[in-house]
Amino acid sequence: MRAMVLERVGEPLVLRQRPDPEPGPSELLIRVEACGVCRTDLHVVDGELPDVRPPIVPGHEVVGRIVQSGAAVEGVAVGARVGVAWLGRACGHCSYCRDGRENLCDEPAFTGYNRDGGYATHIVAEAAFVTPLPDDADAAATAPLLCAGLIGWRALKAAGPGRRIGLYGFGAAAHILAQICRAEGREVYAFTRPGDDAAQSFARRLGVAWAGGSDQSAPAPLDAAILFAPVGALVPAALRATRKGARVVCAGIHMSDIPSFPYRWLWEERQIVSVANLTRADAAEFFAVARRVDIRTEFVRYRLEDANRALADLREGRLQGAAVLIP
Repeated sequence: MRAMVLERVGEPLVLRQRPDPEPGPSELLIRVEACGVCRTDLHVVDGELPDVRPPIVPGHEVVGRIVQSGAAVEGVAVGARVGVAWLGRACGHCSYCRDGRENLCDEPAFTGYNRDGGYATHIVAEAAFVTPLPDDADAAATAPLLCAGLIGWRALKAAGPGRRIGLYGFGAAAHILAQICRAEGREVYAFTRPGDDAAQSFARRLGVAWAGGSDQSAPAPLDAAILFAPVGALVPAALRATRKGARVVCAGIHMSDIPSFPYRWLWEERQIVSVANLTRADAAEFFAVARRVDIRTEFVRYRLEDANRALADLREGRLQGAAVLIP
């Protein structure tokens, strides 16, 4: 197999030839058809997440087909299409798992972080943690749904039923979530980097009610705001944009420090919450919604060998929508 490997934190990935991995008793060997490039991958590669232990293969928005199953795996067929997401394994016995919150598991494994991910031609995944996918779906278009879509869905649930939703950072997750919001009759207010006319035009093309820079004010108070951009200074900005009783959801796994702000901006029962990781239930719910809404992802294809260029384009804000690696 070929894989793009992080051998040293903060340095470019390296293309390596490796033996095809063997699945364990509860695992599947999957041939990768496409793997999305997520901002979390940047946080891994750049060392912004703790305990990154190279060598590791990044990537957790994986679409592929089963090549081989472990001896204890039942109910899956060779050739079936599946998705592999961020949560690669949960212990099943800690208090969080027993309470239905496996996203907060005390002994988890995460794809592309502490187990090898999808920047490769093959990946091994726990059979119980893969997501069945339609056989006729476009692999590249589906890949961003495995995290950008899922984390957007979990963040929207956390935001509540409000009608006016502000999305800060209009990239892969926001462009998917905007389509769901519109299908549910909500108004979307898109906040981009100041002066990013291309991103604002992209948002308007997807039918948002308003698009502008994060230094601008929305034309109406927001019922909720979701932050995808990893910029702590946006938290007080989002609070100031919301109405009484609103909720500000921090949807990223990493964010710069949140600056201090006057208590009056939080007062009147506004809330700041975060979402962490994902559950298999999130995937089941989201893909049912995705089929109903007929989400259309916008993405740029890259060869597997061009993973460093895809990461650089994401880091520098040169993408509209998502980046997807094709082995």
